[in-house]
Amino acid sequence: MALDTRTDRRPSFAGLLWRSTVGKKAAMAVSGIVMLLYLVVHMLGNLKIFFGAADFNAYAGWLRTIGEPFLHHEWFLWIARLVLLAAVVTHAVAAYQLSRRDIAARPARYAHPRRRASYATRTMRWGGVILGLFIVWHILDLTTLTVNPRAEAGHPYENVVATFSTWYGNVVYIVAMLALGLHIRHGFWSAAQTLGANRPGRDRLLKQLANLLAAALTLGFIAVPVSVMTGVVS
Repeated sequence: MALDTRTDRRPSFAGLLWRSTVGKKAAMAVSGIVMLLYLVVHMLGNLKIFFGAADFNAYAGWLRTIGEPFLHHEWFLWIARLVLLAAVVTHAVAAYQLSRRDIAARPARYAHPRRRASYATRTMRWGGVILGLFIVWHILDLTTLTVNPRAEAGHPYENVVATFSTWYGNVVYIVAMLALGLHIRHGFWSAAQTLGANRPGRDRLLKQLANLLAAALTLGFIAVPVSVMTGVVS
């Protein structure tokens, strides 16, 4: 008699959560918050360029020594990159799967589509695509220096100035930062709803905070290329 060697493998709680719409929205919200915190720190670091080449290059060098001697040289940077990569992949995959699930649930177009919801959806979708392409270009430009006009390792200030001394460098960066602002504006509010942070009487405050964060990050990031273009940073 043959024995049945099959085992009853039940999906884990994490697996069940990920498969659910609620779980995917929660994953998007949490990964979005991780990326938002990174963007705030990254913007503040970028603004050190206004203190001159010596300070900016010293700051870039310090990033590679965080955690020493407990961590080896650049280990903190690689840990941060891996965490950020995980957040980006989780966010993108969840967004794509939710979009496909939404389309499958309503294959026929609405007779009277809701314009506001449609605008927000399109903004988030195309904004995400633009930001995904920008991340690839940004890494090739200022991390690997593959497409950077100067491409001199150990001189981040000079490499940044070289990038924003070109018309295409400015166009790519500014368009991406405008898309980022819109993405944060809609995404922050959506994350607050998903995580249950919105309450009666608190919605207005959350919307104002979303607008403030989006405006501050957009202006903070765009300040660098604008300053290079106008000669404030050179």
